[in-house]
Amino acid sequence: MSKTSVNSGPGKFTATNIAPWILTVGASTLDREFPADVVLGDGRVFNGVSLYSGEGLKDYKLPLVYGGDCGSRFCYSGALQPSKVQGKIVVCDRGGNARVAKGSAVKLAGGIGMIMANTEESGEELLADSHLIPATMVGQMAADKIRSYIKTGHNATATIKFRGTVIGTSPPSPKVASFSSRGPNSLTPEILKPDVIAPGVNILAGWTGASSLTDLDIDPRRVEFNIISGTSMSCPHVSGIAALLRKAYPKWSPAAIKSALVTTAYTLDNSGNKIKDLANGGESTPFVHGAGHVDPNRALNPGLVYDIDVNDYVAFMCSIGYGPRQIAVFMRELAGDDICARNSLT
Repeated sequence: MSKTSVNSGPGKFTATNIAPWILTVGASTLDREFPADVVLGDGRVFNGVSLYSGEGLKDYKLPLVYGGDCGSRFCYSGALQPSKVQGKIVVCDRGGNARVAKGSAVKLAGGIGMIMANTEESGEELLADSHLIPATMVGQMAADKIRSYIKTGHNATATIKFRGTVIGTSPPSPKVASFSSRGPNSLTPEILKPDVIAPGVNILAGWTGASSLTDLDIDPRRVEFNIISGTSMSCPHVSGIAALLRKAYPKWSPAAIKSALVTTAYTLDNSGNKIKDLANGGESTPFVHGAGHVDPNRALNPGLVYDIDVNDYVAFMCSIGYGPRQIAVFMRELAGDDICARNSLT
């Protein structure tokens, strides 16, 4: 069974679905980017990402303001003052409301562009969104410099340059998403969680035509596919690999399949360095990436697999204090009062 570690990162002990028979999956980036760079009036350029596909910004020097100076740093709908926003690019802090809702709020207030600025909580994690207006997201370091530029200059200006889709080794990948939940395991710290990471940032996925690209009522766009981020995107990748392993080795147990995925995972990015954590820019740790990033080809030939049967799991539950009634919930049958005596780890 594979399940997400949930999107509650980057704090410690945030991973859920931590039972040892579950393959708990965190989220990582791909080698595909959707660059949308911020060009300030003083010539500085800061890298960002966006899926905006409409008409770009024509004027190179457009007035630039900070949402916090216009009524709302998070750009809540109805909170921005039109007199301070109209005809300008607005810098909105990430957090507080949906990312795409910030652009909607700017548009309703008369703004013509938006820069979503990461705070310390999101670090350098960049998620591409299908914004309603020309907009991009920048990391914390760039965001701090853009805010400072606005504060120190009386006539701050900027524009956004959209560069489509770029595939390559710069920046290196994979990296662990800031939102990806982390260990240690809150119930049994001896068992590492998450188990592995898999692609979960800016993933092409099927989309219902009953809803807009952004889920906003103001958005009239309807598509069959969308770019989505979350551990709910990384988990299906692993489930698919597990299905391939099941086809290749039909006699393998779920535990053997999990073993193959975990023991063949890798911890180096495509530049040969340790996988980085987008929450802080530093090297990721096993409590962040688990055993590492899944590798479908290596998992097909793991060399050695570790198997576990039901009795092993029962012995585990007994060792952490579960009684017959609690164990019966997992076994879906009545367990005798002597079940722990019959399944001791010693």
